[in-house]
Amino acid sequence: MIKRRETKKVKVGNIFIGGDSPVSVQSMLNAPAHDAKENVSQAKRLEKAGCEIIRAAVPDLEAVRTIAALKENVSIPVVADIHFNYKIALECVAAGVDKVRINPGNIGADENVRAVAQKCRENGVPIRIGVNSGSVEKHILEKYGAPTARAMADSAMYHVSLLEKFDFDDIVISIKSSSVQTMIEAYELVAAMCPYPLHLGVTEAGTQRMGMLKSAVGIGSLLTRGIGDTIRVSLTADPEEEVYAGLDILKAAGLRNDTPTLISCPTCGRTRIDLISLANEVEEKLRFVKKPIKVAVMGCAVNGPGEAREADVGIAGGDGCGLVFKHGEIIKKVSEERLIDELMKEIEEL
Repeated sequence: MIKRRETKKVKVGNIFIGGDSPVSVQSMLNAPAHDAKENVSQAKRLEKAGCEIIRAAVPDLEAVRTIAALKENVSIPVVADIHFNYKIALECVAAGVDKVRINPGNIGADENVRAVAQKCRENGVPIRIGVNSGSVEKHILEKYGAPTARAMADSAMYHVSLLEKFDFDDIVISIKSSSVQTMIEAYELVAAMCPYPLHLGVTEAGTQRMGMLKSAVGIGSLLTRGIGDTIRVSLTADPEEEVYAGLDILKAAGLRNDTPTLISCPTCGRTRIDLISLANEVEEKLRFVKKPIKVAVMGCAVNGPGEAREADVGIAGGDGCGLVFKHGEIIKKVSEERLIDELMKEIEEL
C-alpha cells in the first residue's frame, strides 16, 4: 500500500487535486488555439478516453473564446495555459476556466501578480506554477550554472513566494525536465519544501514509444514513493495516447483498480497461436471496460491456466483451438476464431 505524501487539497472544477484525492490524469489539446470547434471535438474525445483534466493553450485574448466554448461543451475541468500576459489570465477566469497555469514571475510588476491572485481567489480558481528546465530565471541559472534539479526547485519556490505574498495558496506545482533523473530529483526537493500538490511529468519526453518509457520511469518512480497528485504523459502523439498511457501508469503503480488488468505471457516454443495479435486485440477491447478484473491471454493450453490462476478470466491458445478459463479452471474449449468473442462474453457476465 503506497503512503501518499500529505498535501493541501485544491479544488479544480468538479474534482480535487491533492489531499486524499485520487491521482488524476491530464492531457493538453493540440488543435489550433483559435479553432474552438476543433478544440471542443478533441476535448470530447479525450474525455471519453478517460482524461480528467484538459489544458488548452491561450496565446492571446482572442483564444479566450476557445476556453468559453470548452466550458460549455465538456464536463471535466479546463485549464488555461498562459505565458507572460496577465490580462489573458483575468479574461480566462471571467470565461469560467477552472485553473490557470501561469508563472507569476513572468507576468510583470507586483500589481499584475496581485490582480491575478485576487481574481483567482474571488472565483475559486487555483494556479499551477509550471517550471521546466528551459524556463529557469537567469539569476537562478547564474547561481547553479545550469538548470539543475536544485535550480528548478528554487525557481518553483520563487514563483510560489510571489503568490504567497498576496495570501494566495491554492497552488499546484510542476517541475518538469526532459531528463528523467533531473525531473525525479527536482520533484523530491520540492516535495520536501512545501505542502502543495504536485503535477508530475517528463517534458519533451519524445515519441510515443520512448516518451512512454521515460514517463513511466519518471512519473512511476515518484508515484510509488507517494509523490504526485496529478500527471501528464507528454508525447509527440495524439493526446488520447497520453491519456491511455497515464491511466496505465497509475494502474501499474497500483493507484487505479477500476479497470481491467491484462496479463499475457511472452511466448515461447510451445506457442501454437498468434498470441501477439490476440493479446493486442484483447487489450484494445478492454480499453472501455470498467471492471476491476484481471484478464489473462496465454499462449500455451497446457500451462496457461495454471500460470494465470490468479486471473478472474482468461484464454489460452492451442493448435487451432483454445481454452477459456476462470481462476485457473477450464470452462470451455472453442475454436481459435471464437476465443476473443467467448472471452468477452465471460467478461460481460462478471
